[in-house]
Amino acid sequence: MKVSTEWLADYVSLENVAAADLAEKITRAGIEIDEIENRNKGITKVVVGYVKSKEKHPDADKLNICIVDAGQEEELQIVCGAKNVDAGQKVPVALVGAKLPGGLEIKKAKLRGALSQGMICSAKELGMNDKLLPKEQQEGILVLPESTQIGTPIGQVLGLDDEVLEFDLTPNRSDCLSMIGAAYEVGAILGRDVKLPDPAKELVEVSDTAADHISVKISSPEHCSHYAARYITGVHIGSSPLWMQNRLMAAGVRPINNIVDITNYVMLEYGQPLHAFDADQLTNGAIDVRLAKEGETMVTLDGQERKLEPHMLLITDGVKPVALAGVMGGLNSEVTDSTVNILLESAKFDGGTVRKTSRQLGLRSEASLRFEKEVDPGAVIPALDRAAALISRYAAGTVHKGIVESESASVEDKVIVLSFDKLNRFLGTDLSMLEVKTIFSRLHFSCADTAQGILEVKVPTRRGDITSDVDLIEEIARLYGYDNIPTTAIEGPTTPGAYTKPQALRRDVRKLFTHGGWQEVISYSFTHPDLTAMFPALTEGSHAIKLAMPMSEERSVLRTSIIPQLLDVAAYNANRKQNDLAMFEMGNVFYSQEERLTAQPKELPVLSLLLCGSRGQKQWNQTPEKVDFFDLKGALETVFEYLGLQDSITYVANQPQGYHPGRSASVYLTNDGGEQLLIGTLGQVHPQLQQDRGLGDMYTAEILLQPLYDYADGNIRYRELPRFPASERDIAVVVDESVEAGAMLSVIREAAGELLQSVQVFDVFTGSKLGEGKKSVAISTLYRHNERTLTDEEVSSAHAAVVSQLEQTFHAELRK
Repeated sequence: MKVSTEWLADYVSLENVAAADLAEKITRAGIEIDEIENRNKGITKVVVGYVKSKEKHPDADKLNICIVDAGQEEELQIVCGAKNVDAGQKVPVALVGAKLPGGLEIKKAKLRGALSQGMICSAKELGMNDKLLPKEQQEGILVLPESTQIGTPIGQVLGLDDEVLEFDLTPNRSDCLSMIGAAYEVGAILGRDVKLPDPAKELVEVSDTAADHISVKISSPEHCSHYAARYITGVHIGSSPLWMQNRLMAAGVRPINNIVDITNYVMLEYGQPLHAFDADQLTNGAIDVRLAKEGETMVTLDGQERKLEPHMLLITDGVKPVALAGVMGGLNSEVTDSTVNILLESAKFDGGTVRKTSRQLGLRSEASLRFEKEVDPGAVIPALDRAAALISRYAAGTVHKGIVESESASVEDKVIVLSFDKLNRFLGTDLSMLEVKTIFSRLHFSCADTAQGILEVKVPTRRGDITSDVDLIEEIARLYGYDNIPTTAIEGPTTPGAYTKPQALRRDVRKLFTHGGWQEVISYSFTHPDLTAMFPALTEGSHAIKLAMPMSEERSVLRTSIIPQLLDVAAYNANRKQNDLAMFEMGNVFYSQEERLTAQPKELPVLSLLLCGSRGQKQWNQTPEKVDFFDLKGALETVFEYLGLQDSITYVANQPQGYHPGRSASVYLTNDGGEQLLIGTLGQVHPQLQQDRGLGDMYTAEILLQPLYDYADGNIRYRELPRFPASERDIAVVVDESVEAGAMLSVIREAAGELLQSVQVFDVFTGSKLGEGKKSVAISTLYRHNERTLTDEEVSSAHAAVVSQLEQTFHAELRK
């Protein structure tokens, strides 16, 4: 919101307050001032002149010699090349010695032999934004109204002796989207009175009643709580007064004609958008506020045909749409140069409805901005009367008696109860009741004592952001001055901060990988629909979540697996000769069991890994080895062991979709009830998929994190260093090739009992000597007792039990 200090001074005295000081005070009170713009860009000695005559330059076809009365002792001869200069015009004249923006200094000069004693200026040469001028004044010199006094400094005429403050408003402070709202704010900060226009005194009505010519109906009261209209006849369309144009341009609004300018002026003044309809284009002068019908269309003021949807609120004349409520008027009811009678609208539309319509159609305006943030319902009638009074004065309109309106909900000032003790306790201050009442008085909030230390504060409708007592406390704090609030110790019970269990475990897992040389990746949660079916193991039978307004087809659904994104990162690196990768990402995947959403979709945290390339770098004395399935499995086992879950994890050879059919597995976790839960997959990416993406061998894993959160206790376990020697026994058995080594290790642990400290496979051998379909598995076992040295008999007994159990379970034959 751009606030002109010259305009602001109409409502609140700014005497002895520089714009920079005012900006500092406003910022300290809670509204940041982004910029202070001086509208005078360095103009001196530029005055209003009158072109008495114009003759062609004898030696230049495109130049004119003008005799100009600029209020000086003598008339000036000025050579001007503007096409639109003519005798009888009032124009800006830069005298000799004048300075213009850009460092230009005006001197006497001869142009093709003719003396020029100054310069007739265009708006751009005066440093004005000519795009804000009426179209007919955007080229050539600036032509001023005939009533402009000759010799008057141009800064006074064009309102350039002005400084504009740009308010950077937060969404809750919509009250300051108006000059009157800004005046209330500045008045409260400076402790000065606020003077408001009095439309009721300025307005002159004729006896003919408006209700005899127009009617108003609200068919959608939940979207429009108040609609008011006035009927004005006999208007003369023309230019608005120069002072009004100056103020509009200072606010960044381009003047158009007196009717449109007045509605814009009052919108900026009151924060209440208005709209003027050509009343003769309305069927029987009727207004009906309703929702659009399916398939309905209308052409807006910008000449575009708009396809309407049933959630869009319309202003109609009972037959056809004539405006998009709060967004833009219709071309079929536009005020034109031939307009004589107008229906002037002022209304309170639902902000959410206006916002949805505006965003969907891509129509953003100063009016929609204000409706979206909720306008002051108490300003609907005052703004309507103010605009009617200005139209009567500056467009010669006849205002018919009475307001025709429909209101579905009345709005009154809110009354909020505030405890005086609570106020001081919250702020850590010792304010007196008189100080508090004085601040509320500066805000124009009336208040009264209802009991000892209890205030009833009446908040006007313009401050819709104030809804509870803490909002009032904030108002007291900012106007008392944040710098004046003493620093006090925190009172009351305190709770030390701590990570939740999932947060702590995520950080621990992240440290494990980053300290182990893995690189963390953060990828988009949005992906292409085709990629959601690539690795479906953990979200089998579900549906991807489609975005309502996707950036592109490539990012149109939420991911159901992170592995496709990791493959994209791998391809990106491979194209840059980076082939040895160890990457991980912890993020969420999303899915739903419904094809059309009726309930909240599911969101699962997962850990995804990708490993490819070589284990080490090429050296003179060694050749790097390629990573394989077991490097990836080892990384997962490190995580599970750190979390104390190693005994609960089982790997089952499997062929999940997207993986190599012979080099992949599913990961299960056995919970406290003995139930096996599928928590992840790991393995080599399917060769066809690798080939399609131009990649080498890729090993990936994806693990659900929620089961780890649920079953890992997160505690660090300490074990005493062994004091007694261990006894190691190796065993090699011949079994069927279909027997899994993991199953054999589980049997050994159960058979050996508590004496077994560790067991691992150290060799697997196949060959014709063993027989077809057979393999030899060599296993190393380590036995130890924590309190004593084991005897040979004890070790032999435990080991014999292991061999016996392997023979019974897997028909294993001991190799000799």
